[in-house]
Amino acid sequence: MIKLPYQKLIIFLCQLFLIATLIIACNHTKIHTSTNTCTPNYNPNQDYFPNKIKITHARGLAVEYHKHYKVVTIKNPWQNAKTQFQYVLVQCGTPTPQGFKKAQVITVPINSIVSLSTTHLPHLAKLGVVDKLIGVSNINQVNTPEVVEKVKAGNMTQVGSNSNVDIEKLLALNPDLVTTFGTGNSQTDSYSKLTEAGLKVGINAEYMEDTPLGRSEWLKFTALFFNQEAKAEKIFNEIATRYTQIAAKAQSVKNRPSVFVGFNFKGTCFMPAGNSYVAKYLADAGGNYLWSDDKSNGSLPLSFEVVLERAANADYWLNFSQAWRSVKDLIAEDNRYGDFQAVKTGNLYNNNGRLNANGGNDYWEGGISNPDIVLADLIKILHPEILPNHQLFYYRKFSK
Repeated sequence: MIKLPYQKLIIFLCQLFLIATLIIACNHTKIHTSTNTCTPNYNPNQDYFPNKIKITHARGLAVEYHKHYKVVTIKNPWQNAKTQFQYVLVQCGTPTPQGFKKAQVITVPINSIVSLSTTHLPHLAKLGVVDKLIGVSNINQVNTPEVVEKVKAGNMTQVGSNSNVDIEKLLALNPDLVTTFGTGNSQTDSYSKLTEAGLKVGINAEYMEDTPLGRSEWLKFTALFFNQEAKAEKIFNEIATRYTQIAAKAQSVKNRPSVFVGFNFKGTCFMPAGNSYVAKYLADAGGNYLWSDDKSNGSLPLSFEVVLERAANADYWLNFSQAWRSVKDLIAEDNRYGDFQAVKTGNLYNNNGRLNANGGNDYWEGGISNPDIVLADLIKILHPEILPNHQLFYYRKFSK
């Protein structure tokens, strides 16, 4: 009878020890789970990237694979660039390669990212890594549903735009990667000050691509940092296949309606050049783009008079001011717009069919990642009989 309390004490201590062991084991499991992408025992003969991407449409992006690291090159970061950017992505747990003094060395897969452009957000959603996103430039501009949910839940930090980015906030967040873009203007670009602050920064130059599929393929750039090559290849191949199939339906049309785009901004109309991605869209949609004869890239700064002379009798007018809500607004801006045939016939379509409550336009966000849907919209506008069941997604018919 005297031993009973002592036995109970022993049992209690054993139970306590067992519970403590389980807690430690659980915690250990969590730690292991969060770092299970790191290589525990480096093997120099092992290929750590069995799934590789192949660049098929994007001209400004290249990747070279080695056994435990990959070298990513941004060949044309902005207009008339005289420099390239290089990133050495090293598999976690493996040694850093030598000989890349000018390149940024980044351990992959990354576990956190901040995006300074909404165009990168659909990449994260498609790859299923929105949980890694911890900051954006402006939460009011976001349209990607998965990111909007994070914003609503209060799980997103706003860090400012390219020229006014909050370095202190970024340093506090301490992301593995910040994705941004460059224009070549040191006064507005954030790249230099971000790297000087010690942050890892990836330049995404999708906007320099001349084709819709070239822009969309930059999904693979984002995928490289997450070791998500297999998923990116599958997603992009499906997009490219759909785009090609839809485009094929419009190539046999006999009638190609004439089209022009843009509007007069402070005395200048910036018309997409004949080798631009906009011109490619319109050609693939069975349209006759009135500046397709120009073989330059980017945009053409033209006077209103030059545009009126060539486009006065155009069948369609697309992609004009987002501020205009009706033809009345358009005429109020400049009564000369009333001279265009497209205005008289009502063949006016704008690429602002998906705006959020703050005016953020999903055409410039999701549209870049979904060129097949944009193309379907354009075919629906120019040749509605080809896609009778398609409903306009990024575009809307302008109200009178």
